[in-house]
Amino acid sequence: MGWAEVFPRILGDGLDVEFRAYDGSRAGRAGADVVVEIRSPLALSHLAASPDELGLARAYVTGALEVHGDMHEALSRFPSIAVAEVPARTKLDLAVRLGAQRFWWPVGPPPEEYRPRGGLRHSKLRDSKSVSYHYDVSNRFYEWVLGPSMAYTCAVYPDADATLEQAQYAKHDLVARKLGLREGMRLLDVGCGWGGMVMHAAEHYGVRAIGVTLSRQQAQWAQKAIVERGLADLAEVRHLDYRDVPEADFDAISSIGMTEHIGLAQLPGYFSAMHAKLRPGGRFLNHSITRPDGTRASKPGKFIGRYVFPDGELEGPGTLMSAMHDTGFEVRHTENLREHYALTLRDWCANLEEHWDEAVREVGPARARIWRLYMAGSRLGFELNNIQLHQMLAVRLADGAADMPLRPTW
Repeated sequence: MGWAEVFPRILGDGLDVEFRAYDGSRAGRAGADVVVEIRSPLALSHLAASPDELGLARAYVTGALEVHGDMHEALSRFPSIAVAEVPARTKLDLAVRLGAQRFWWPVGPPPEEYRPRGGLRHSKLRDSKSVSYHYDVSNRFYEWVLGPSMAYTCAVYPDADATLEQAQYAKHDLVARKLGLREGMRLLDVGCGWGGMVMHAAEHYGVRAIGVTLSRQQAQWAQKAIVERGLADLAEVRHLDYRDVPEADFDAISSIGMTEHIGLAQLPGYFSAMHAKLRPGGRFLNHSITRPDGTRASKPGKFIGRYVFPDGELEGPGTLMSAMHDTGFEVRHTENLREHYALTLRDWCANLEEHWDEAVREVGPARARIWRLYMAGSRLGFELNNIQLHQMLAVRLADGAADMPLRPTW
């Protein structure tokens, strides 16, 4: 049996995928627009070392395994299958053959794989390192992937024909309207990225806005953009942990794509800190990726945890809402923007493919392949409701008053 025939034995026949291997074997549907190629015995050694998604990811990141065709389409054609569902005889046969490959072709994790060094989980030191791993890649690379908005969070598409830039503007404006921003207000944006929300609030609402991020490269890029857009008298982005912000009594706080980095055990402290920074009657908007329910583990899969968002954790929307209420907030509105994130990732994936050669030169082939795999897989996850995106608007009550319209329209 050639190595290309392994996949149909595990996944079943009838997949609209062609499989090829370095030993000359072929399987699956000949001529399919998606081709999975085992280019080297090192791919099999990675699978032997970690016979799960991590082994496959390592093989792909190193280039020992190649996917020809659209990555999102390729991932969508593979059925979800557990190891327990594979016939015992097949598992035994594969174990023996893969074990031999690992013996003759020993491999270790690619150098791009994140390994935490120093600091307890979600300590300031470790959070800083984890954030830097993902975000301090290259501002130029992010410009190619994210587009001119440099917004690395779910956009809000006003209609199916909207561009990515229109959708990111709509997202920032939706947040501003939910927060009730008006000229002269003070906004704190935690985990501000490249300052998109900070600049939007200052430019379009006359708000004095401070953003904080643990990524030095993000802060440097944002401060330069603020000056170039003539917003330096209203907007500022600092390279700073949200726990070290000295100011308080803000009229509004936005947290867009930040909670995923906080961790379940730290949620009470996080929401308490946001509550303490707000004036009575102030509004807080939390925009974050969530799990569809509270029955699954909050930590991500091995690939995401080691190559994309180290120490990231996703909670169910009920967990977040309860934590917000437990720390003194009153949640007034929530909505699920799951489909919008799938569209956002679709456009990011298209941007990456359009700039693929430049991206590879800028960050290296392994890093570019990590992004191609992670964004395509995340898009599929949102489409299949494996992950969601919730915006939750809360207020810090002022003697029981929420200072909210009876029927908000945003």
